[in-house]
Amino acid sequence: MLDELLHRVSNHTPRDLETDRRFPEAAVLVPITRSDEPELVLTLRASGLSTHGGEVAFPGGRRDPEDPDLIFTALREAEEEIGLPPGLVEVIGPLSPLISLHGIKVTPYVGVIPDYVEYQANDAEIAAVFSVPLEFFRKDPREHTHRIDYQGHSWYVPSYRFEGYKIWGLTAIMIVELVNLLYDAGIDLHTPPKTFINT
Repeated sequence: MLDELLHRVSNHTPRDLETDRRFPEAAVLVPITRSDEPELVLTLRASGLSTHGGEVAFPGGRRDPEDPDLIFTALREAEEEIGLPPGLVEVIGPLSPLISLHGIKVTPYVGVIPDYVEYQANDAEIAAVFSVPLEFFRKDPREHTHRIDYQGHSWYVPSYRFEGYKIWGLTAIMIVELVNLLYDAGIDLHTPPKTFINT
């Protein structure tokens, strides 16, 4: 089942993002556990960080000048943040890049990892490492919807809550693309859901 889903990712052509090439770059790893009920591994960033402190995110960060490519960046950062050895990650392919609120071009890479990894959170950066069943997002159990006006378009981004963790923003946009790709979930980020209240 998982291999069939991953085949969709490897054949996926991410949306192109036409940007000024001067944007600094970053990459995140979207880790999926190889198990009968695959899970996404996420982090809660330490509250004292200057950017995205206290927010849920995939492991990742800024590209260093010596990084040969963005996949290397994603794997390096995942090892630094949660102790995930790069050799345990089977990189499947990229999702569509996004521009963060801080003006950074972020490229997500989907990777498969074993489901027995013991994570070692870097306390300076990561407050917690947790996992969420992919099936949870497939049903689009949004708590509410954030409207984000970006590049002349309105995006209606779900905000999820799982065991006390709030999952929203760029991370939620990445998850929606993944779930739509894997499951044909049909979650539309450009049309307000029936439950959306314009405040």
